[in-house]
Amino acid sequence: MIHGRFQPLHNGHLEYLLAGANRCERLVVGITNPDPALTAYEETDPARGLPDANPWTYYERYLMVEAALTGAGVPYERLAIVPFPHGHPDRLRYYAPADATYFLTVYDAWGEEKVRRFTELGLRTEVMWRRTDKPVSGTRVREAIRSGGDWASLVPAPVAEVIKACGHDR
Repeated sequence: MIHGRFQPLHNGHLEYLLAGANRCERLVVGITNPDPALTAYEETDPARGLPDANPWTYYERYLMVEAALTGAGVPYERLAIVPFPHGHPDRLRYYAPADATYFLTVYDAWGEEKVRRFTELGLRTEVMWRRTDKPVSGTRVREAIRSGGDWASLVPAPVAEVIKACGHDR
């Protein structure tokens, strides 16, 4: 089980997704903040719930995840893509397999908080890496799109096509 907001899915996300795919036979990808009504305030990362930080719908992000992973060679048959209302940890069991291993990466206090929450819920977790530097972020991609900068090099090519098809490139 891997999860993320994918607002939008960028090259760093693809690294994370592929690392998870290489550790399992079937990868379940949870898309967080699937519905604005289920988006909760997060003290360790207050901006993550703001409307400007979440311009793509669940379905558009589903298309991004599907395009990025299949474009990278992961067979569709090995994937499941589900909503993942992370802001309501008590509900996660309704969206993911009970026996899943939750693959996480940690860059900051928010990452550490996820590890703590999942462990507290009794979920099997594996931290794939801890790093202090993010080479790319969704914020950076969204800012590049807004300013007319080079955003396409920050996302996998199939994701750039989804962004363009959804009309979010302008």
